[in-house]
Amino acid sequence: MNWWKWTLSILIGLLTVIVVLMYTLLRLSLPAYEGEKTSNISNTTRLERDALGYLSIHAANRDDAAFALGFAHAQERFFQMDILRRNAAGELSALFGERALNTDQAQRRHRFRFRAERALALLNPSEQHLLSAYTKGVNEGLTSLTLPPFEYTLLQQSPEPWQPSDSFLVIYSMYIDLQSKVGRDDYAMTVLKQSLPAPWYDFLQQHSDIWQAALDGSVIDPVPMPTSAYPELLQTQKTACNDCSLMDSADIGSNNFAVAGTLTEHGSAILADDMHLGIRVPGTWYKAQLNWRENGNLHTVSGVTLPGTPAVVAGSNGHIAWGFTNSTADWHDLITLTLSDDGKRYLTPEGWQPFIYHYETIKVAGQPDETLELTETQWGPVVRFGDNHLFALRWVAYDAIAVNLSLLQFEYSRNVADALRLAPHIGAPAQNLLVADSHGQIGWSLIGPIPKRQLSDFDTAQDWSTGEQRWLGYYDAEQQPQYSASDRLWTANARMIGGDAYNIIGNGGYDLGARGWQIKQGLEALPQANEQDLHHIQLDNRAFMLQRWQQLLLNVLDHDTVTEHQLQSYRQFVQTNSNNASVDAVGYTLVRAFRQQLLTLQFASLSALLEKQGARSQDLKFSLETPMWQMLQQQRTDTLPYGYASWKELLLAAVLQSKTELEQKYGSIAQSNWGQVNQANIRHPLASAIPLLGDWLNMPQTPMKGDRHMPRVQLPGFGQSERMVVAPGQEHKGILTIPAGQSGHPLSPFYRADHHYWLNEVALPFLPGEKKYQLLLTPQG
Repeated sequence: MNWWKWTLSILIGLLTVIVVLMYTLLRLSLPAYEGEKTSNISNTTRLERDALGYLSIHAANRDDAAFALGFAHAQERFFQMDILRRNAAGELSALFGERALNTDQAQRRHRFRFRAERALALLNPSEQHLLSAYTKGVNEGLTSLTLPPFEYTLLQQSPEPWQPSDSFLVIYSMYIDLQSKVGRDDYAMTVLKQSLPAPWYDFLQQHSDIWQAALDGSVIDPVPMPTSAYPELLQTQKTACNDCSLMDSADIGSNNFAVAGTLTEHGSAILADDMHLGIRVPGTWYKAQLNWRENGNLHTVSGVTLPGTPAVVAGSNGHIAWGFTNSTADWHDLITLTLSDDGKRYLTPEGWQPFIYHYETIKVAGQPDETLELTETQWGPVVRFGDNHLFALRWVAYDAIAVNLSLLQFEYSRNVADALRLAPHIGAPAQNLLVADSHGQIGWSLIGPIPKRQLSDFDTAQDWSTGEQRWLGYYDAEQQPQYSASDRLWTANARMIGGDAYNIIGNGGYDLGARGWQIKQGLEALPQANEQDLHHIQLDNRAFMLQRWQQLLLNVLDHDTVTEHQLQSYRQFVQTNSNNASVDAVGYTLVRAFRQQLLTLQFASLSALLEKQGARSQDLKFSLETPMWQMLQQQRTDTLPYGYASWKELLLAAVLQSKTELEQKYGSIAQSNWGQVNQANIRHPLASAIPLLGDWLNMPQTPMKGDRHMPRVQLPGFGQSERMVVAPGQEHKGILTIPAGQSGHPLSPFYRADHHYWLNEVALPFLPGEKKYQLLLTPQG
């Protein structure tokens, strides 16, 4: 038996040595938060952090503040920054090997590294200087670590120095995230339009009939169901689809809303902003306050920064507060190509033109380099859909106007009017901007360039070969839509404007609108408002959108049906436990699953039709909720999906199938509470690659409130990437919380610092707390 003891002792000893070695290596990559460091900075600068890691920078000028911010970003988040730049440039394979090759090949067609270098050359001298200072700070912050960030040790790689153009690649990465369809939506709409009679196409792809809350009060009328027979393609389609999931919401979005000073006790307007993105470890945003002097004046800007860029993206400067939601308008178009007989040329208004070819090399860790041929037209890259159908993609992101550093000018804006004048000049993915100022004013504008189109249809692929269909440059600043209000404003990724303004920006896949409608109702219920009132709206998880679905389900569950299928407890949960997306709500789960199953069954033939031609129903621009309800109201037998003889049979199938799926996954209906379904899945990108200890890098798998169609947007790995509420001039009353923590290093005291507060709805202060750590950067010599 002694040999067992010896073997066990040796194994324990080896494991102990491995753990100690891993801990030591990890410790050596931990940032220093205190002390003094000689630096290439121009003037002594203080980096102060509170107990949760909220950074305060105190600098002599803006360039030094940028240097210090870059230094801190690299200390805490360099791997995140590296992923963002590599994602846009199509260079992930150099880190992750062959598993990232398909992603790199797809991203390279955009040639964003070339475009980033072009954007850098267009900056004015002061912007070049500031970006250079930020870049120097990043590289000094990286080299200040005894060992590089731990992810590089795991990957057996070395980090590459930061370049000024990499900050533009980070912005391009946000373009990819926020405008991610890159022609797939136009292709899906094209397939649908070509396959169906026009009245049925218009009926199936229409705005929400009841969830409209445009800022200008405009309403788009519903499209009535055609009197003609339901298209045979959608009646008799027997081919099953591999992925029948439908577009249910704009999952890249956000909320922001504001109340004017006439509704507040202190007289300043209040802004609330919660940007919805994929939530991971570390999170998207990094909390920072910048303090510097310029022309004898002290400037202070607080809020969230995006590691890799030198600006406060959303926050307050004491005079204005600003925040964003994704516009979800239409920022790219698909162009049908007419090819020559040999396939080597394409037709343009100037005649036949040869394709343009670029050859790039993709470095692959552990593998030989890959050579990639990129094919372009005069309008943009060639993209392929379906059975090798060739199109060209025209996208705002391809033009020099797409990225710049004009967002930095918000730091100097003094009122809403200043900010709205600046908004059209900002080079970033087009956003809904809300601004509130210390005088009590509020305003809305789109930011970013808006293309001037001459197209017969924004939503489907068009032939540009004759010159009749084309882009005519970009709208001038004074032509871009803006809106001011005397009391309340809100945006939530749905349609915000109508009429001629809507015809300018089009539809890029607007959200159903229930979320924006619910925010509007919440604001209108407030005769007066404070910061906590707006925070309460951010956390609202009432299920208004599902109310009519709950009533429909209760109607299906009549006495005979309940008795026949033993659905007594099921009905009880639906009746008493469906009003909120709370963690203990079983009824909410049941109603939600019933709705999804019914939509899937009803439109399975449509999904199969699209899939057969290489498109996806989830890429359609509008949710199918609105036509579904008209079909339910009329219950025409010709609109039933294949295999169902009556609407009663279809509705019961949706009940029983959704119930069975939940029972199979969670054991029973009683165990299918929403918190069990909606558990946090907030992960570090390398967690799955580390045996045994990988899960330590992730946030806990905790049940969460919230869902898509309500202000508190929350899914396992997607939701409120920050919660900010602030009145300019009253920042001490404001709120700012992020989902994970400031640092990307698991041994940092800031790695999980905000997570518990974010999860439990605690309103952390907008301003940094009492100083706990201080690092001085002092000039050399």
